[in-house]
Amino acid sequence: MQELLVRGLTLEAEDVLTVDLVAAAGAELPAWTPGAHVDLVVSDGTVRQYSLCGNPESRSLTIAVRHERTGRGGSSWVHASVRPGDRIAVRGVKNHFELETGAPVILIAGGVGITPLLPMAERLASTGVPWRMVYVGRSEARMPFLERVHALGPAASVRETTVSGRPDIAGLLDGLLGDLPDALVYVCGPGPLTGAVQEALDARGLGSRLHAEYFEVPDLPVAEPGAFTLRLERSGVELAVPSGRSALEVVTEAGIDVLSDCEEGICGSCETRVLTGEVDHRDYVLTAAEKAGNSCMMLCVSRALGPRLVVDL
Repeated sequence: MQELLVRGLTLEAEDVLTVDLVAAAGAELPAWTPGAHVDLVVSDGTVRQYSLCGNPESRSLTIAVRHERTGRGGSSWVHASVRPGDRIAVRGVKNHFELETGAPVILIAGGVGITPLLPMAERLASTGVPWRMVYVGRSEARMPFLERVHALGPAASVRETTVSGRPDIAGLLDGLLGDLPDALVYVCGPGPLTGAVQEALDARGLGSRLHAEYFEVPDLPVAEPGAFTLRLERSGVELAVPSGRSALEVVTEAGIDVLSDCEEGICGSCETRVLTGEVDHRDYVLTAAEKAGNSCMMLCVSRALGPRLVVDL
């Protein structure tokens, strides 16, 4: 946990505020790479995740917060209460949405989903890697960072749905993949956009190329949970995780402190190292390769494929 100073606030678009955070005197900011996020501790002690959208080489951490009036309260607190000169607690810098190097890249952003993708695009623009970006939003008034996107040149395009209608994602991908047939596809935005990209890639046999960061849990069928035993190796404790309860619930009830937030498998806060056993991964954070590696799990949603898991707790 680190306490950072709010250096400035900027209204980037309708209901979108950027918060520029700097280290207190004598302290150092953690290094980060495009796709990373920070855990922001809200005034009530809860934690919210926000992607970093500034320059990784700068001496500040910048997040963009859209005011979600029907959300869980974090964005309302930022917009109503946070002011320059305030001190805010931030927990770590994590990156579950890392930009892979070398391969061509297609970036598809929806609304404030531009936040993790913009530093990726700016990094790609400084290299020789082929790339394209499509930034979709309802209207320019609600789309932050348009100046930075336009500055990227013809590789980045902007689509206003109030002007041109909702894009045909399948057709859009056909055009992009026609130019970059070997590209990886990164998407961040509302659930319907991400789902449409996933469906279009799956239909082309390219589902493994998708890298997605989710704002909300996709509306997908969930397998029935089964009971298993969870051993906490460092604590020397074995716990029964019954059907219908999460490993996170059982571990927390046993008095073991685990960082957590969304409890839906989209934030990555409760990632825990797996020592033995095969995981039934049900999160939306880890890539297919990371899931196949079986070295970690999200305790809030994932379970065991066998009767027992051993984790590093």
